[in-house]
Amino acid sequence: MSVFVLLLGFPGVGKLTIAKELGSLISAKVVDNHWFNNPILRLLDEEGTAPLPKGIWEYTGRVRQAVLDAITAYSGSSANFIFTHAGVEGDERSARTYQQFFDAAGQRAAVFVPVRLLCAEEELARRVSSLARRDHLKTTDVETSRSRSQQAVVLNIPHQHALTLDVTLTSPLESAAAIRDHVVTCLPNGR
Repeated sequence: MSVFVLLLGFPGVGKLTIAKELGSLISAKVVDNHWFNNPILRLLDEEGTAPLPKGIWEYTGRVRQAVLDAITAYSGSSANFIFTHAGVEGDERSARTYQQFFDAAGQRAAVFVPVRLLCAEEELARRVSSLARRDHLKTTDVETSRSRSQQAVVLNIPHQHALTLDVTLTSPLESAAAIRDHVVTCLPNGR
């Protein structure tokens, strides 16, 4: 049985860090959202200061779909995957992205487990300010992080295997262990 875990959360919440810990716990391949975004974003403004062109996310969506199609067609039937996505409630593009992951899991007959990662505003601002994030084309804008925390909600599409986890005070390993334990309960016969 294959598992698709989708970690949803605002930039800086620790999606990739938790995904790496979880990947070792459930023997899964990690596919970060920046794998889809960065091939396109690296073609643009080197400094990352210019506004992104309208429509650029359609190109990253195509990259994402190509990766999901390759996984569906060529990965082993028992291979597990962990994906990351900075989905926002009420955003059509976020919902379409979620649907891409959901559909790919269905095509593989994989157990789909969406996990919302939440974090308190101050801690999220501290995490997002790390300059190491810039090297990976990740946002480091504290004011945008604060604004997002105050005005937006992490994507929350109802699903029977959904989990919401506050990671403000937990280590990445503790968060990954909680997700692993939840994934086990989602599997047929708990295996």
